[in-house]
Amino acid sequence: MTTINPAQLQEGQLTYLVAEDLKMAASLLFQAYQDDALLKDIFQADKADYEQRLRAAIREELAAFWEAKQPMLGVFDGESLIGVVCLTQPGKSFGPGKYWHWRLKMLLTAGYVSTMQLLEKERLIQEAVHGDDYHMLAFIAVSPRYQQQGWGDLLIRAAHAALDEEPQSRGIAVYVTQPEHLKLFEQHGYQHVQTLKVGQVSGELLFQPRQQLVEVSHAV
Repeated sequence: MTTINPAQLQEGQLTYLVAEDLKMAASLLFQAYQDDALLKDIFQADKADYEQRLRAAIREELAAFWEAKQPMLGVFDGESLIGVVCLTQPGKSFGPGKYWHWRLKMLLTAGYVSTMQLLEKERLIQEAVHGDDYHMLAFIAVSPRYQQQGWGDLLIRAAHAALDEEPQSRGIAVYVTQPEHLKLFEQHGYQHVQTLKVGQVSGELLFQPRQQLVEVSHAV
């Protein structure tokens, strides 16, 4: 797994998540994404068990990240997890070929339609960015109590630092459906690639080229 160089990050209690942190991370991500238009469409928010199925899907996603040894970074205030960012590494994109035990678990927890839409979203992203030789920023969240304090910026810089020991990565892609996330990534220089429609919801696919990050780091 990539090592984050603390010299590249602002002062903060940032660390890789361990298995014991996944429950807190799942709760934090649920708070951040329960009103996301795309997830509400995919997991059918009009149904009574929407929250239950979304929670289960987030747990399965984090379990898949853990089993595949993908970077999951968190910011802590004491023992409380206040922010998290999750990425997939180059060549490890889950995409349409996501392993079968993930598919089975997701089918059981989220249902067939939701699972197929999740896979369709990842297929569209891979086609738009052309390949899988890049990092994919899958989740980013900051606890409501700690927002507007710079923690989102820290998490994005942590994601950028993950490129240092993976020279084969072309950069970082992210699919954004929340306006506040779009503004945050644009402030960090992410470039618009394409508007993608998944189900009934459109979102913006953004990309931060590796070379641009290198140039910025050399200029600082």
